[in-house]
Amino acid sequence: MGALSKTDQQFDHVRRMCLDVFLKKMQDYGSAWRILRPSSLTDQIFIKAQRIRSLQDKGTQKILEGIGPEFVGIVNYSIMGLVQLEKGPGDHADMPPDEAVRMYDHYFELARKLMHDKNHDYSEAWREMRVSSLADIILMKILRIKQIEDNQGKTFVSEGIDANYFDIINYAVFALIKLEVEGRNEGSKTK
Repeated sequence: MGALSKTDQQFDHVRRMCLDVFLKKMQDYGSAWRILRPSSLTDQIFIKAQRIRSLQDKGTQKILEGIGPEFVGIVNYSIMGLVQLEKGPGDHADMPPDEAVRMYDHYFELARKLMHDKNHDYSEAWREMRVSSLADIILMKILRIKQIEDNQGKTFVSEGIDANYFDIINYAVFALIKLEVEGRNEGSKTK
C-alpha cells in the first residue's frame, strides 16, 4: 500500500472522528456558532492551541480532556471559520444540519486536496515532525490570521485567512494521525 493511500485512510479516519463530534455538538447546540464572526472563531482556535501547548509544556493537566479533543476542536472551528468567511455570520442559528454537513464535507475535501498537493512537494515531511511542532505551527498560523484580521483582511504578499485555516486543518489532522500512530491518543481521556 502506497504512502498516499495510507495517508488518505488515516485522513478519512480523522475526518469521521471530527465530523462525529461536530454532529453531536450540532444536536446539542444547533448551529449557534453561525452568529460568531470569523475573528471570534480564530480566538477559539487560539484558546485550544494554547491549551495544547500548555499541557505539552507542563506535562500535567487538571481538566480530564486531553490534547486529542483539542485538535479535533481546532479542525472543527477552522471549518466553521471557512463557512463564516463564505457566508458571513448570521443573526441566529440559521443553518440546517444537512447544509452544515454538506459545507463541512466540502471544506474537508478542499483541505485534503491541499494536503495531497503539499505532500507531493514535501514528501510527507510532516510524518517526521513532533506533535509539539505541529501545535507551534498552528499557533503561528493563528497569530498570522489575527494580524490579517486586524488589517481588515489586507495582505501584501501573504496568503489570506482562508489559506491559513486550511493549513491549520491539515496540521491538526496530522497531529491526530501522529497521536494515534504513536499510540498516544490523549483523546481517549474524554468524557
